[in-house]
Amino acid sequence: MIIKGIARYYQDKGKHIITSCIEHPAVLHTCQVLEKQGFEVSYIGVDEEGKIKLEELVNAIRKDTILISIMFANNEIGTIQPIEAISEIAKKHDIIFHTDAVQACGNVPIDVQKMGIDALSLSGHKLYAPKGIGALYVRNGIEFERFMDGGHQERNKRAGTENVAGIVGLGKACELANQNLQSHTEHLKDLREHFILQVQEKIPEAKLNGARENRLPGNANFSFPSIEGEALLFKLDEKGICASSGSACTSGSTAPSHVLTAIGLPSEFAKGTLRITFGEENTKEDVDYLVAELVKIVKES
Repeated sequence: MIIKGIARYYQDKGKHIITSCIEHPAVLHTCQVLEKQGFEVSYIGVDEEGKIKLEELVNAIRKDTILISIMFANNEIGTIQPIEAISEIAKKHDIIFHTDAVQACGNVPIDVQKMGIDALSLSGHKLYAPKGIGALYVRNGIEFERFMDGGHQERNKRAGTENVAGIVGLGKACELANQNLQSHTEHLKDLREHFILQVQEKIPEAKLNGARENRLPGNANFSFPSIEGEALLFKLDEKGICASSGSACTSGSTAPSHVLTAIGLPSEFAKGTLRITFGEENTKEDVDYLVAELVKIVKES
């Protein structure tokens, strides 16, 4: 809604958009549709940790660039982007800056004013709100074309009867997330570090993907050279362990993740990738059980 809306509202000013090559399909597919409609999109590369190359971003800016959309944190490998640095670049060139913060909201501190964010998207199910509800923050003065015609709901920006129960659930979830952010983050980091250190000790051939430090507190992404990711998931599922091989929104695809390809992960590792995300109710006992089963599966493969 926001990427297409901004593109169409400001197209008289320019038709060039900048994003990264590791965005969620929600952003990548939207940009691909806009390309078919006459817009030009530059896809910025990342380093081996998945951090956007700021110099490449600066060099991609043109006089007709109207929007930069870079995710706050990657959904697969957990790397957190230098949001304030990106917003400063955008502001310096009078370009609107949007961030997909679906993975970050509820997991890291976010201040849209301090960070210079013009537009931010979030989804309720990532912070224990009901599924099917989200929110869009847009700074005063930023306009976008509405995509759904009908009534005058959402300040005349999105027609349709509001999901009041979902909105209330999201509001309460945000309130609780804000109150408990520090303890929640510390709990997830503790689990993540416990898991990473055990895997590195007991399965030394495993490769950790993404930034070691500057990553989402509950995310761990490992690649194993000796097993297919789907086979690994099936065997974990038999033991009552839920995980994924990449983005949950691209499950069923046998092609290597575009994120892993972008960070230069060799093909023999890319297909044997496991993404683990820890939540509020997980414990160290859960981590120990996961590692024990993971060791067995890798040894049998």
